[in-house]
Amino acid sequence: MPVRKIIHIDMDAFFASVEQRDNPALCGKPIAVGHAGPRGVVATASYEARRYGVHSAMAAERAKKLCPELIFIPARMQVYKHISRTIRSIFRQYTELVEPLSIDEAFLDVSHLPCATQAAQEIKALIWQRTCLTASAGVSVNKMLAKIASDYKKPDGLFVITPKNVERFVAQLPVEKFFGIGKVTAEKMHRLGIYTGADLRQKSEAELVYHFGKAGRAYFGYARGIDDRPVEPNRKHLSAGAETTFAADTDELSVLLAELAQMARQAWQRAEKINFRGKTVTLKLKFADFKQITRSQTFDRLIPSENEFFSAGKSLLERTCLHGKKVRLIGLTLSNPPQPSAGNPRQQLFDF
Repeated sequence: MPVRKIIHIDMDAFFASVEQRDNPALCGKPIAVGHAGPRGVVATASYEARRYGVHSAMAAERAKKLCPELIFIPARMQVYKHISRTIRSIFRQYTELVEPLSIDEAFLDVSHLPCATQAAQEIKALIWQRTCLTASAGVSVNKMLAKIASDYKKPDGLFVITPKNVERFVAQLPVEKFFGIGKVTAEKMHRLGIYTGADLRQKSEAELVYHFGKAGRAYFGYARGIDDRPVEPNRKHLSAGAETTFAADTDELSVLLAELAQMARQAWQRAEKINFRGKTVTLKLKFADFKQITRSQTFDRLIPSENEFFSAGKSLLERTCLHGKKVRLIGLTLSNPPQPSAGNPRQQLFDF
């Protein structure tokens, strides 16, 4: 099978960088795009703010404690979408195989080009030329490695993982850096003695499936630098959600509601990022004995705001009997998007 050439392009602190570009007085200052209110959330933080530990999906109150000088800027989604369309047009100059992940990042399959690294360099230069914004690029043989590579030298970076370097690169990589391995999964791996790709490679596929479910099959491949997923230009988003595992199991409603509010913020931010809306809200609870339940409610219209999204989740939680069990994980998901109209069957649920 021919070696694929995949590029992952990720704009650097996209929303914040646009605001600094359009208002030079903000350059060099810690800013956050988002809402500063009691239930506000950070959509994107500038690199100056990130030095204080501020990051996307963080509660605004927490961000202000970490960085008292933080400046909050309201989001201008129409401006970001317009710039995103300009960036997407640059991608189309190189390939039709473009898979947007969100408004500010995408995979490109450039296997037909003689040099993927040169293409990535040119794309970065064109983005700067047409938008005065920087992007980071990762180049490798599959999506997993290209995405890891794009984060390796941020901001304004370009990192290439060549076929001959894949095995060595993956072996030294901390498991936290692998695609799809978050904080909770990484901590579980640490308890199993798995800290790097080399450690992960020592585990059989059966062991990984036993501990991590069907995701274990993907981890088995990732440990060997294998990711066969194609770049899908017509991929539709069917849901947006967030979940978290508690440090200690709990049955206190106030604690559950506080965490549910945070999950609503994170899930809504993800929905905003991919321009997603849905009619169904689903609450997920996993108990101390690892048994899991879901509760859903479908509305006759699209959920219009984060407040209504959280309110629906709150209602589901308050109507759920825990039967004296303590909760170890809570999650909230928005799904059931509108169907494309008959006159426009290729309508996308996001607009890169």
